[in-house]
Amino acid sequence: MSEEKPKEGVKTENDHINLKVAGQDGSVVQFKIKRHTPLSKLMKAYCERQGLSMRQIRFRFDGQPINETDTPAQFLALTILL
Repeated sequence: MSEEKPKEGVKTENDHINLKVAGQDGSVVQFKIKRHTPLSKLMKAYCERQGLSMRQIRFRFDGQPINETDTPAQFLALTILL
């Protein structure tokens, strides 16, 4: 049997990813976003939930700074390559 590829415009389970944001105080907030959504959306939502300003905090992934234009897909590709 050959693998069938999803039709264009059809959503698959892989369209979304679950991410956890851990604060310095140990609190964890979970988000579900699309793989190609800019992380600025997650950052703003996290700040709103925590009552913080975007200027007050820095987001990092494995010690590396995260830019607002980065997407989860970029970090998944990096993780797979390592």
